[in-house]
Amino acid sequence: MSDKKMTSSRRHHLKSLILQVAATWLEKEKKDLIASKEAYMAENCPAPNLSGDQAALMETCKKLHALIDKADEERYDLEAKVGKADKEIEDLKIKVVDLAGVKKPALKKVRMSADAMLKALLGSKHTVNLDLRANLKQVKKEVKEEPTEAVGDWRKNIEDKADRKKMFETA
Repeated sequence: MSDKKMTSSRRHHLKSLILQVAATWLEKEKKDLIASKEAYMAENCPAPNLSGDQAALMETCKKLHALIDKADEERYDLEAKVGKADKEIEDLKIKVVDLAGVKKPALKKVRMSADAMLKALLGSKHTVNLDLRANLKQVKKEVKEEPTEAVGDWRKNIEDKADRKKMFETA
């Protein structure tokens, strides 16, 4: 091919030709579809015999209604089956996702200050500047000294508890 570009008039002319061909194909498809429908109807649904008395026509109508009811029942049954199948497919898709599991990305270790964590938790609107160390109270360890007399009375405490136990048992 040559390196020359196609002129816009040539391009438009080719587009119009392609559109004309496509339009004729669409018309031909429509005509073929109508012809196939007519052939199917002629083959499967013969023209009704409308000659005769009223009783014969009533009988024909009853037969047609019976066929229509039968077709409706079949359609309803098929719709129910399709609905069940669709629901089962959805359930199976959910099970597949559950069994496969959602892969969580590995968490990265990030060093953040307490202020940055609070800002992330509370949002950017709430700016909290806390010095958490200043709020901590210093706890002094106090050593409790028990009097030496209390240490020697352990036998007395045990005897008192034994008396209490006997009081509950007799009651």
